[in-house]
Amino acid sequence: MLLEGKIAIVTGASRGIGREIALTLAENGASLVISGNKEDLLKEVAGEIEKLNQKCIIHTGDISKPETSKDIASKAIEAFGKIDILVNNAGVNTRIPTLELQPEEWQKVININLSGTFYSCSAVLPHMIKQQYGKIINVSSTTAKTPHRNASPSYGASKAGVNYLTQHLALEMAKNNICVNAVCPGPIETDMSLQWTEDYRKQVLAKIPLGRIGESKDVANTVLFLASNMSDFITGESININGGTYMN
Repeated sequence: MLLEGKIAIVTGASRGIGREIALTLAENGASLVISGNKEDLLKEVAGEIEKLNQKCIIHTGDISKPETSKDIASKAIEAFGKIDILVNNAGVNTRIPTLELQPEEWQKVININLSGTFYSCSAVLPHMIKQQYGKIINVSSTTAKTPHRNASPSYGASKAGVNYLTQHLALEMAKNNICVNAVCPGPIETDMSLQWTEDYRKQVLAKIPLGRIGESKDVANTVLFLASNMSDFITGESININGGTYMN
């Protein structure tokens, strides 16, 4: 029970990687506030968390709006009195080539992936500073570090911004015993990967030194490590979870 007695917020927790992160934190003793834009799916995740004998509160809203993050933080404080862990998982990806990318689509991705992460951090940091403790884990992407033909430039730019924000907050908040790190998944089995053609899947696999596509649990286990006391001397890092696809 690495997180016994801890209170965590996980955004984008209704499915995929976010769902797995929320369940993994609960399995290790955390009570949670989970957010997303699909109330029915959030209720299902909350039900699974409660079966693990942990408390869970849901919140639906648009993470690209600053008031959403403020509401989530307020719910956590009202219900539990503190916030120990924030996992910024909510995000969106597009595959629109540069010359086809319209300004509104560019801005949408930036607003959700980068601004949403900033708003969530800004909402919880005052509470973490007050208690002189906190763990923030931002879900970024390998695409933040190296371009990918199958991703929109807005996605890579937004995640590169998340990596810089992670480092900046880590530096600024270290004096308050707040660790801020990021995880950078590569090819992971999600709802999106189920849409791949067999030919494309073979191409992806051929580029992974470890010879398999990652699972949501691979990401969740790394988040668990960063959320726990095992990582107390790690801050400002962006950890690749990609089977060796990209190494730095």
